[in-house]
Amino acid sequence: MAELIMIVEDEEALALLLKYNLESEGFQVKTVNRGNIAVAEIEASLPSVIILDWMLPEMSGVEICKIIRSKPDIKNIPIIMLTAKGEEEDKIRGLTAGADDYVTKPFSVPELMARVKAQLRRAPEPPAEKELKFADIRMDLTAKKVFRGENFVHLGPTEFRLLRMLMETPGKVFSREFLLKNVWGSNIYVESRTVDVHIRRLRKSLNEFGPDYIRTVRATGYSLDENAAADDIENSEENQAPK
Repeated sequence: MAELIMIVEDEEALALLLKYNLESEGFQVKTVNRGNIAVAEIEASLPSVIILDWMLPEMSGVEICKIIRSKPDIKNIPIIMLTAKGEEEDKIRGLTAGADDYVTKPFSVPELMARVKAQLRRAPEPPAEKELKFADIRMDLTAKKVFRGENFVHLGPTEFRLLRMLMETPGKVFSREFLLKNVWGSNIYVESRTVDVHIRRLRKSLNEFGPDYIRTVRATGYSLDENAAADDIENSEENQAPK
């Protein structure tokens, strides 16, 4: 997925120019034109880089910068301060507030694009997820082990990868074709029915220690759902009812 760049800028023409150029470079872009809503938008979107104008309605870029640096969830997002204030003392003030870079208007768009890419290279990698949880199922991604409650669930490598795919997005229905491509790989030829075989093995191993959470969506695929067992019973009763 492309990195998200947030532009906090009240000059509409400039914001559109930056948005166009960033999207041309393959980035996702979100724009905000008022200082008082910028922090909430940043917390909701978690952009990879923030391009922040100094002079904004209702709250200055310097104030926003300080707030961002005080919040644990967003304090490490790189900030490029964009401003017409070019005096050395203004640059020092912006950098002291927490900006990572400082660009003075008027500026070269290619240079700004280069500065955005430089900040992305310097940005720390997000911490790798070490564990996935769904209901009473826990997957240790480091040790490659799965537990149901306190019980160790023995899974083969393919069943482990299938369960991980389901646990990463609970409730989402994955087609057999999607699972084949992302679990087995696009360069390996296997029939779609192979997915059904491994899902049955996964179910058998998991259900030894609790209810069935793997929901079968007819003619579509599979999902992880706490109401899967109830849905399967209901579907079974409907199939047996006289027509």
